[in-house]
Amino acid sequence: MRPLSSLLQSLVIPALIGCIAALAILLWAPHWVTAPQPLTDPVSGESITSPATMAAAMAGPVSYADAVEKAAPAVVNIYTRTLVRRERHPIFDDPLFQRFFGRNPEPDQRIQSSLGSGVIMAAEGYVLTNNHVIHGADEIVVALRDGREANARVVGTDPESDLALLQIQLDDLPVIQLASGDLRIGDVVLAIGNPFGVGQTVTLGIVSATGRNQLGLNTYEDYIQTDAAINPGNSGGALINAMGELVGINTAIFSKSGGSQGIGFAIPAALANRTMQDIAEHGSAIRGWLGLEVQESTPALLEALDLPRALTGLIVTGIYPDGPADKAGLNIGDIIVRINQQSADSARRAMNQIAAVRPGDNVQIEFLHAGQQRQVSAVAGQRKTVAAD
Repeated sequence: MRPLSSLLQSLVIPALIGCIAALAILLWAPHWVTAPQPLTDPVSGESITSPATMAAAMAGPVSYADAVEKAAPAVVNIYTRTLVRRERHPIFDDPLFQRFFGRNPEPDQRIQSSLGSGVIMAAEGYVLTNNHVIHGADEIVVALRDGREANARVVGTDPESDLALLQIQLDDLPVIQLASGDLRIGDVVLAIGNPFGVGQTVTLGIVSATGRNQLGLNTYEDYIQTDAAINPGNSGGALINAMGELVGINTAIFSKSGGSQGIGFAIPAALANRTMQDIAEHGSAIRGWLGLEVQESTPALLEALDLPRALTGLIVTGIYPDGPADKAGLNIGDIIVRINQQSADSARRAMNQIAAVRPGDNVQIEFLHAGQQRQVSAVAGQRKTVAAD
């Protein structure tokens, strides 16, 4: 039989250790033993962290029907008709031929039809589409989702960005809403248009990339890349976000077969809207101009100029006399390293950056002249508009 003192010792010591451990947990890790209190809305008092709410937030929207219903009425189908004259063989104009076979009738004509899409941007009836959709058309018909149709007039075009502005005369027109936030890679987007003439169609994807250029599609390229299916007939249609707001104008696809292969390109809505406003007010796009030609630096060129091979910049290869760059003091052979506090490492990006400046604005240019760092302020001029063929 164990002594009483030994029995008490075997009971008290474990109990004491357990009390100390419990006290430590309550002091330093109370969340181990207390359930988290759900957050509540201060106005309604309803829980905003219920399991159902949190699961729905993590899963994302089940349907994008609300976004489509908001944007789709402002997306239109565009039908164009072009009168094509068939040229006859010169032998028909030969007098000897006409003597024996008579005069050949005048060259016959045929109607060539094409289709595309567009977006109603303003209640005044302004419709934005791609220039290649309406280029050379003799007649343009805009068909709305509600069944109404109207002939459109061309307000102006900008072939360098492949945009065209039309206007129709109809009442109570639906107008699309522009997105206000920044577009990020991975954002969900939907393409709305009229592919292959089957009627208004919606496809879903994400933003695959932004700022795509050097594709050889247009002079000014700053495309959104998406894997939302874009097919012939989608050109000029809307690329919208999950809230039904316009983020881009569908323009082109990368395809060897002519069908969608998951690589489509859209003009950012901000750029398209600015071009639309310029055309509406001035009849053409307004772009900044510095009057210089540049070439991206390469290690070989830098070595020839006795400059560090690791230097990145744009080598000035041409200066327009009395142009903004000439007046600012730049010379052939100078190396531009920064434009408006942004690195000048891409000729295409620099061209887009300068084009975005309004004529009359100051452009800060940092450059190297004979190996010496310099900085000047050039007053941007206006680039001459390139007319459509």
